[in-house]
Amino acid sequence: MAVAWIGNRETLVTRAAEHAAELLRSSRCPVFSFDTDIHGTRTAIALAEAAGAAYDHRRGEALAREAALFTGKGGLTASPGEVRRRADLLAMVGELAEPARSLAAELAGTAPDLAARTKRALFSIGVRGRPAWPGKTVRLGSARSDPGSVLSALRAALAGRQTAAPPANLAVFSAALQTASFPVFLFSGSGLDPLAMEMLQGLVDDLNRKGRASSLFLPASESGWGSTLASGWMTGFPPRTGFARGKPEFDPWRYDVERMIAAGEADLHLAVLAAGEVPPKRRNGTALLALAVTERPVRGAAITFAVGEPGLDHDAVGYSLATGTLAATTASARSDRASAAETLRLIAGHLQPGEALPC
Repeated sequence: MAVAWIGNRETLVTRAAEHAAELLRSSRCPVFSFDTDIHGTRTAIALAEAAGAAYDHRRGEALAREAALFTGKGGLTASPGEVRRRADLLAMVGELAEPARSLAAELAGTAPDLAARTKRALFSIGVRGRPAWPGKTVRLGSARSDPGSVLSALRAALAGRQTAAPPANLAVFSAALQTASFPVFLFSGSGLDPLAMEMLQGLVDDLNRKGRASSLFLPASESGWGSTLASGWMTGFPPRTGFARGKPEFDPWRYDVERMIAAGEADLHLAVLAAGEVPPKRRNGTALLALAVTERPVRGAAITFAVGEPGLDHDAVGYSLATGTLAATTASARSDRASAAETLRLIAGHLQPGEALPC
């Protein structure tokens, strides 16, 4: 099986890496986007620094909202383990992405062993799609309600203020809060905008004035939040950071890679694609360097590298929703496919001969 292509022609990996380095060297505004494990993220950021590129995650929009909450406002959050053992009331706020919904379903189907009650009360707030936990959930607001609007009305009503339209089932939720020892609100940047997430944290803060409450943050992307953490310890900033002036500069608008490509600002796009991901379309003359789990060249790419899938073809470290921290994964079907990190280091070796990438 071929592992590298220049255009549609098979080539040696070293030749493809050399050509990729030449394109990076001649680029005036390179941008990187990736969906990979911690090792791939670290190498991509180090290569971006060497190339003077801006970088972002492939699911950058939702992750930028999540990062903005914690860097700008903060929040009260609990670990998944504590929620699993102590939470006797769960409320899903807005839509959750997979596999967050799977974790939510698991929590709903288990009983807290460190709580006075052995059964969890289940609610959904501003969930527009199918119910959070079919057949068990009390919905606050209608199926068409905006999560932010429901949260604002709910917070006002619980504080004893007048509201034009109290959310449906308010009395049931209020009564459940009175008897709950540890209510927890599940949320994600994939289903809430920045104001709604801030409103949710305000509601949790209000509840903590009389009792104990918290929230469970379930990021829009496991790999994305792992990349956000790695970006933080490497540069001090989350993704949407650039090295155009030789040092890391964070700007969530300026270094939005999708925006840069659409506006014609970027002339070279290096994309590390997740397994099964649809490759980005080539736009505005931007050359595409693609690292993908593939057996054929990516359509429209100047260079394609076939790489392995983290956790499948090679060992990996990534963020785990189940534990709320980083976790190591052993390859389940180990192969000889190179990892994204190995391929990026090969490119870096041609871009900066004799210089090792920083950790």
